This record gives sequence, C-alpha cells and structure tokens, in this order.
Amino acid sequence: MLFIGDDWAQAHHDIELVDESGSRLARRRLPEGVEGLAALHALVADHLDEDAEADQVVLGIETDRGPWVQALIAAGYTVHAVNPLQAARYRERHATSGAKSDPGDAHVLAELVRLDRAHHRTVAGDSAIAEHVKVLTRTHQSMIWSRQRQTNALRSMLREFYPGALAAFADDLDGRDALAILAIAPSPEAGRRLSLSTITAALRRAGRQRNLQATAERIQAALRAPQLEAHPGVVSAYTAAVRSLVAVIGEFVVQIEVLRAEVEAGFGRHPDAEIYLSQPELGLVLGARVLAEFGDDPTRYADVRGRKNYSGMAPITRASGTKRIVLARFARNRRLADALYLQAFTALTASPGARTYDDRHRAAGATHHQALREPDPVSRTPDLRRGSPRRGVLDACSQAAGVPPQSGGAGPSAGEVDRRDRPRSGDCGVVPAAVARAGRHRHWPRRGTEHR
Repeated sequence: MLFIGDDWAQAHHDIELVDESGSRLARRRLPEGVEGLAALHALVADHLDEDAEADQVVLGIETDRGPWVQALIAAGYTVHAVNPLQAARYRERHATSGAKSDPGDAHVLAELVRLDRAHHRTVAGDSAIAEHVKVLTRTHQSMIWSRQRQTNALRSMLREFYPGALAAFADDLDGRDALAILAIAPSPEAGRRLSLSTITAALRRAGRQRNLQATAERIQAALRAPQLEAHPGVVSAYTAAVRSLVAVIGEFVVQIEVLRAEVEAGFGRHPDAEIYLSQPELGLVLGARVLAEFGDDPTRYADVRGRKNYSGMAPITRASGTKRIVLARFARNRRLADALYLQAFTALTASPGARTYDDRHRAAGATHHQALREPDPVSRTPDLRRGSPRRGVLDACSQAAGVPPQSGGAGPSAGEVDRRDRPRSGDCGVVPAAVARAGRHRHWPRRGTEHR
C-alpha cells in the first residue's frame, strides 16, 4: 500500500508519500489544478506496485470538497477527510515544541492515514443530487445569515440617530414595509415629512394588501413622534449609510427567495424527499438542509449514535477521578444542528408525540434547550434511506392507522421491522394517521423558522 499526506493551500499542495513501514518515498510541492494532479498521479505510478489496485493508495487531506478531492476519488484512491483539529492534535505526537510547516503537516497526514486510518472516515459517497442540494442549501442559509448581519448593522445605526424608525418597525427591519419606507425616508427629517398617502403608496408597491390604512397611520405616528436628535454634522453620513444598507438588505431578500425556489426544486427531485417530509415539522427548506448535511450515502454512519454525534444532539461526558460533568457537544455540524433544533422546536406545537417526549424530559429536570437537543432515537435521527428500519416504522404507523404502507422503495414492511425499531407508544403520534395517508407531514414550520 501507498500512503499520501496532502497539505492543501489555495495555490499548491504539499505532498508526502510513505510506504507501509513509514519510510518516506517522495516529497513534493505541486501546483493546484490539472498540472499538479498529473504530477501526483505520476508519483503514485512510480512508487506503486504494477499489480496493485488504485484503492491501495490511501490519502489524507483536511477537506472533503473541491475538484481536487473529487478527482482523487474518481481516480479510485481511498481518500480520508481529516478534521483540521484532529490533525493539529496528531501533530503534537510528533513535535511538542509547537513547530509547524506545510511539509511537516503533509508528513503528519501521511502518518495519520498509515497508522490510524481505521479511526477516520473516508469521504462520503453522496449522490450528485444530494451534493446539488447541499450547495444550494448552504448558500441559501449563508445568505440568510448575511442578511441578518446587515440587518443588525442597520438596527444599530438607527438606534444612533433614527429611533423613530425602530419604534415603527420593531424587529422587522428586513421586512417589506420597513425596507419600502426607509428607502424613501432614510433620515428622521424625511420620515417626519411623509404624508399618509405617500406611506400607503409605498406599502402597496412593496406588496402589502391588508390593513393598509391602519399600518400607514401607525408608521406615520411613530416617525412623527418626538425623539432625541443626533448631531447635525453626522446626520447626512448616517442617512447615506442607511440608504446603502437598505439597498443591500433588499437585494438579499430578493436573492434569498430565488435560492429558496431552487432549494425546493432540487430537494423535490431527490428520491428520499418523501421520507424526510414525513418527519414532524420538516418542510421543504428544513428538510433539504437535513438531507444535505446528513447526506445520502447509506454507509456513512455505522448506527444512529453516529448521526446523533455528527449533528451535535448527543452530549459529551468529561470524567476524571471523582469529577464528572455532561456538556453540550459543540464539535458538530453547525448547519445540521441548527436545522434539527428548529425542527424540534416547531414540532412541539404540531406533534403530540414530540410534545409528550419534551414534557417527559422537562419533568426530569432538563432545560428547554437540553430537551430540544435530546432526540427521540426513532423520530429525530433515524436512518432515512429506503430499506432502513425507519422506513419500516413509517409503514408500521401507516398500518396502525388502517392505511397501506408508503409506496416506493424496497423498505421492510411493518412485519419485517426489528422489534426494537417498532413504533412505541407515542411514535405514531409523531407521524399521525393523516400524515401516513398523505405520505408527508401536513404541518409546515412556523413562518420565519425556515428562514433563520
């Protein structure tokens, strides 16, 4: 076998090849792109036995994305995506002085996959449609976070010189009403001059159809109310800044909706979309996020515990001597944890099973956030692939409701589900009879939760 450490950077890759005994065979700095990849293949050909298969080349790299990694996988190499934090800890085994270099990191990665590869996962083999959904959902969520950062900046700025706008729009500064009014009145003086007809026309252009008169009167009263004034010398600067921020936030709002449509369309084409939508409070956007972050490679997780650890739902225990403490897991997939947290929160009002499960944990002394992080092993972090025990649970719930199992896929029937995976008391409350008949959950997340 041949072991390769690849310390990647934006423009180059530091490569080290070692054999099974740990002897260094080659060390190179290769450029990013086709030329560098061809040079890497040439190095492998020079040192790999002629009768060896491509999967005998084991490579460690601190990323699982990008065309370089995809090309390595396509070549048949066994690629391990190593967490940078794990690589940093492994480096301390070789040098306690704190010394670090790119060639040294390549050596660390080569030794890691040579000695400890059994403790590290290979790059998941998700399908093309799952990768498609991941790109869209991550971009969509990143744009939402960026919009929120700009909105927070706008709120901070208005607090400095335009408190009337904060009183008029409260916590909805990125809403259509606020953006429409601030676009035509970015300063306190301009806000006081707005007539009722001007405000009404702006709200109508922004898309408001109901309560136009009452909303316009409320906004006008807030903008004309007495307020403390900022220094006259900085008002014009604040006005220009507000005008720019409003334009940026408005464009974010437009593009977020464009991406939302793309996310829903891509998610709808995935063969497992129906199964995800059958989960309580997973709508099109949240369901797409969960699918994208969990992936659809059936061999990616050994068991349910692996899913719980990856999502951050399982706590960690620190014990030493007589001291023992249980903490939340912060080393996790942040995007997945966010989606599952929102799912759990919105499910409390729509799913009797989720409500009962949460109440049981709260009665045992758990806080609100602790109860939401604690997943039901059947309904929150199941193996959602067709042919999985969870699919059998859904079919069992359907049969309990007196309807046929869900069609599609070769999943086990209710009679073929292992007894440990059969729906317990309350599980079919998580997937109620109306849901089983429809093949998906009828209750979508509350307004705004999918846009977090």
